[in-house]
Amino acid sequence: MTTYEREIYHIIINSVKHLTVEQIYAEMKNKYPQIVLATVYNNVNRLWKAKMIRKISIENMPDRYDRLTRHDHLVCQKCGKLADITFEDLTASLRRQLGEDFFSYDLKVFYLCPDCRKQEKNQDDI
Repeated sequence: MTTYEREIYHIIINSVKHLTVEQIYAEMKNKYPQIVLATVYNNVNRLWKAKMIRKISIENMPDRYDRLTRHDHLVCQKCGKLADITFEDLTASLRRQLGEDFFSYDLKVFYLCPDCRKQEKNQDDI
């Protein structure tokens, strides 16, 4: 693992946020001012292909990256905020329904986050 890969990996797994490549790049610039965005993209892609990190893809939004620890996500339909949540593990149920093993699953539940819900309520009150 290169120095950049190691640093990017640590940024992702130690973050409580779900970072985009641009956000990772901004953090990397603090320590490695000479780094370019393409280098971060290439290293993130290598980490993802090596199954060391998780890519979270949501339509009309930039991909975000996360640690591999099993968990699910809540996605605000309005602002795009992404939050971790742990639902009951569905692995056994999915295996029964599929009748065979599978690699993984990625559960995203779309909702309105508390901030957007509050904002809508305030607009309704006007």
